Amino acid sequence: MRLNELRDNPGSTKARKRLGRGIGSGTGKTAGRGVKGQKSRSGVAIKGYEGGQMPIYMRLPKRGFNKPNRKKYAELSVRRLEQAVEAGVLNLKKAVDANALVGAGVIRRAHDGVRLIGSGKLSAAVNLTVSYASSGAQKIVEKAKGSVTIDTARPVKSDDKPAPKKAAKPAPKKTAPKKETKPTAEKVPAKKAAPKKAAPKKAAPKKAAPKKAAKDDGEARHVPYWEAVQKYDAKADEDIVRKIVNYCGIALNSRDGKFVACTDEEERHTVRDGFLKKKLGLKGKTADLDAKVMAVCEQMKKDRLKNRVVFYYLLAQNEKMLKDI
Repeated sequence: MRLNELRDNPGSTKARKRLGRGIGSGTGKTAGRGVKGQKSRSGVAIKGYEGGQMPIYMRLPKRGFNKPNRKKYAELSVRRLEQAVEAGVLNLKKAVDANALVGAGVIRRAHDGVRLIGSGKLSAAVNLTVSYASSGAQKIVEKAKGSVTIDTARPVKSDDKPAPKKAAKPAPKKTAPKKETKPTAEKVPAKKAAPKKAAPKKAAPKKAAPKKAAKDDGEARHVPYWEAVQKYDAKADEDIVRKIVNYCGIALNSRDGKFVACTDEEERHTVRDGFLKKKLGLKGKTADLDAKVMAVCEQMKKDRLKNRVVFYYLLAQNEKMLKDI
């Protein structure tokens, strides 16, 4: 290799286009710019031109401004916070942050943070950690002997802590059967008449025990709903609550079936047609039946999530038809 043999790699360099070097070059005379006109001049850039009609960027309306890095906050009013305190869904012994509010169902999701706003009163001391708080709302919390801590960082979910604990428990269980298999393997060749023993096959009755437990759990399924009904009727009949739970069936396993949304018109019509008309056999004008459903909605106004079993119980109680369920 010599200095005169050094060259660039093929294709790494390219000769520039030579303009205005005669008609035989293909770029002579006008140098590839055409004839006359604005576009044949240098320093011209025509963008968005549509042949003379109004360009689309001028036809579209311009309203407001959307900040590209804007943040979305979840609003928490003092009134909603007081409802959560009265319902007892918050652990007031610890600091209440965005994750605690979401876990208790006070807000749906935290987004980029929580903003405390509004007016009202608080009946208990709450130690809040939020991204923003209005001066009026902050005074209300401090008046109730609580505190407000401002943390502008985006809330991070911390739901992955129990997972490693569950994974650590089965590890020693897997080692236990290995120790048991060694003595069994030594006993089987020693006793050649072992196939006559049917003792392990008689382990079926032990498997029947969890089935009975499952039935017991099914029978006790109504207990939480009975306790919820007792908030409205201390003398509520347990058998009636059990019948309502059996009537609802597997619908109570889902969130939509477990609660009644009074703000949804279709949901109110479902309660009217499915329970009042079919189950209780009420007849009358549709407007009258809708009024009875709205009366129970007003009766359970304090409950953010209206339990369906409690809702049906109060409907039957108002019509004095609990025995007809």
